[in-house]
Amino acid sequence: MKKFQIPHTYALLFFIIIFVTLLTFVVPAGSFERAVDDATGRTFVVPDSFEYIESNPVGFFDMFKAIPKGMEQAGYIIFFVLMIGGSFGILQGTGAIEAGIGEVVKSTKGKEKIVIPLIMFIFSLAGAILGSAEEMLPFYPIVIALAIALGFDTITGTAMVLLGAGAGFAGAFLNPFTVGIAQGIAGLPLFSGIGYRLIGYFAVLGSGIIYVYRYANKIQKNPELSPTYEDDKNSKHNYDLDEIPEFTGKHKAVLGVFVVGLAILAFGVVQLGFYITELSAMFLIIGIASGIVAKMGINQIAEEFVNGAKELVYGALVIGLATSIMVVMQEGNIMDTIIYALASVVQGLPPALSAVGMFIVQSFINLIVPSGSGQAAVSMPIMAPMADVVGITRQTSVLAFQFGDGFSNVISPTSGYFMAAIAIGGIKWEKWARWMLPLFLIWSAIGATLVFISVLINYGPF
Repeated sequence: MKKFQIPHTYALLFFIIIFVTLLTFVVPAGSFERAVDDATGRTFVVPDSFEYIESNPVGFFDMFKAIPKGMEQAGYIIFFVLMIGGSFGILQGTGAIEAGIGEVVKSTKGKEKIVIPLIMFIFSLAGAILGSAEEMLPFYPIVIALAIALGFDTITGTAMVLLGAGAGFAGAFLNPFTVGIAQGIAGLPLFSGIGYRLIGYFAVLGSGIIYVYRYANKIQKNPELSPTYEDDKNSKHNYDLDEIPEFTGKHKAVLGVFVVGLAILAFGVVQLGFYITELSAMFLIIGIASGIVAKMGINQIAEEFVNGAKELVYGALVIGLATSIMVVMQEGNIMDTIIYALASVVQGLPPALSAVGMFIVQSFINLIVPSGSGQAAVSMPIMAPMADVVGITRQTSVLAFQFGDGFSNVISPTSGYFMAAIAIGGIKWEKWARWMLPLFLIWSAIGATLVFISVLINYGPF
């Protein structure tokens, strides 16, 4: 009997698109009224405005049209991914990355695992403070290559970035795109309740670091236990340490350009409001400047850019396919119906259970609205007033949203940046899901416990 195989990532997402299309024939169409906040220009859902409307099933041809529409909606992210892929192609073509990795490997010999908590902590701050997700994609090739060179595997390298930033994003104490927007909609003081969120941040990050550290230790002792063992032997991220070039002054100058570029980029994000377009431009500048410093010819810079972009086409298109799922639900007018039905589930429960129920419901909503800010805009206008009705604080409803939005981002096949991340590493979704499931359950238990306690302590100010 032939063993069942999980479909290819593209096929898996296409099957989800088909399933959601069929739902438009079964789930009643419905809609919330939406209004625009004059102060911020944000669109939000008007509470208690849900009504059923005329059914609008998505037809066979419209289902296929949803795919290019999804690509178009996610176009700015897709081109961001290609741009950074090209820029890192130039950077890699200089040889500075290989030489730098060789230097790190030499300096950490005998204490390789120290890099795991260090890297995860650094990326967690980007997630917790800046709300970084797609912005982390350029770092996967570097960290994966470093992990393999240190005797770990692709999963370890991917996890250091993905779970580091993911833990920060889920346990965010200053994320303006999730906590900031959710608190604004709930009418709470901006970033209030930060002390309790810091407890959540350290609990989620700490458990993530321990999980990755223990796994890396096991793989270092017995590499054949890795789910990606065979793939890693032929990985494009695999470097022969004996053949890595000496770390020269030219390499240091190139990495200096990279570090300065990242510093300017960080300043732009924090102080100047840089987003995807500005970040794409900055990475392009970093790539070209690196090529010039390395004394590469114009044609070589162009060729390395194309080669780097080609490496990320797979992941870039995954983002568009994941977005297409939301397009189908929007055009079939079932997204609001599903959100309304999920929100209704928590009504009538005891306060503490209602809060945990909100957390679970937000996790499901994240499957259909994977954008953190988008989920806040859609769900918080419903959840915040519902918190008043069921007898919990609005701050608790924001906490439930934060955890529900954050945890499933690193395992859900509808999360575009997550699928792009594992695509960069060449990890099949089912391999990652099997590896990640225990930690996902641990994180979910931590989240549910913290939400439950927040009800008992009347987490506020209100």
